[in-house]
Amino acid sequence: MEWHSVDEGFLDVGPCGFTSAAEVERAIRRLQQRIWDELQITISFGLAANKLVSAIASKLNKPRGFTVVQPGAEGEFLKPLSIGKLPGIGAKMEEALNARGIKLVADILALSESEAKAAFGSGWQEVLAMARGEDESVVETEDWAAKSYSQQETFATDISDFAEIERVAKGMIDDLMPKIRTDGKRVRTMTVKIRYPDFEQMSAGHSLEAASDLETPFYPWVAPLLKKAWLKKRPLRLVSVRFSSVDDRPEQLEMFGATDEKRKRLASAVDALKAKRGGAAVVRGTQITQTPRES
Repeated sequence: MEWHSVDEGFLDVGPCGFTSAAEVERAIRRLQQRIWDELQITISFGLAANKLVSAIASKLNKPRGFTVVQPGAEGEFLKPLSIGKLPGIGAKMEEALNARGIKLVADILALSESEAKAAFGSGWQEVLAMARGEDESVVETEDWAAKSYSQQETFATDISDFAEIERVAKGMIDDLMPKIRTDGKRVRTMTVKIRYPDFEQMSAGHSLEAASDLETPFYPWVAPLLKKAWLKKRPLRLVSVRFSSVDDRPEQLEMFGATDEKRKRLASAVDALKAKRGGAAVVRGTQITQTPRES
């Protein structure tokens, strides 16, 4: 199982011992029904040969959808869909592409190389691969995911407000650190990645001298890393934060580490409060936006 976002994940059923596609479908339908019976939570599934197509399929018939795409039929499945169904193509970009006559995924596949370059810039080959339903990324299991922790956000519209992007990135730190603490690990390296609307992306990272499971050592590095990665100053479509260099060895106690010890106790208390009352029970100062005063 790979956790992808707050409400989305991927499950690789290959190692589960199923002998037919029909058996897989029956098992997943039973899982969908069990989640509803026990938790009263609606959940949609997409069953496909790769992560890209399964993610798109899962979103087609919410709230309790179940869409199956047979292996080899990925391209035909995608062709009649609107281009906005492809990840990374938001409302603003979809509107611009529609003005070029590109409305369906099939329209992308009909483009010549020069037309694709004009429409999608340097990321045109990635877009064509998506339109064909091609995706070679693997489902990262818990053992693999333990080597890094990451979160990303695709903005509904392109954004160029540095302060807002910094706030969103710090919010990802707030979301990831409780999981790191729960897993009993610490991390040393933070990488910030940005993506432009044409799918070009850049990243920048920084490593602390010592691994930590606290938010505060990483906050000051968000702005410098964003500035280092965001050289072109064009509006952004996506930002992500990734923690790596994971350390699960026992932490050495510092003789003069009273400040960090207080922060750890505070973090544990906040984590417990969030677990008991929900994530919205506690909001860190980095996530509070100021509203203009009325004159």
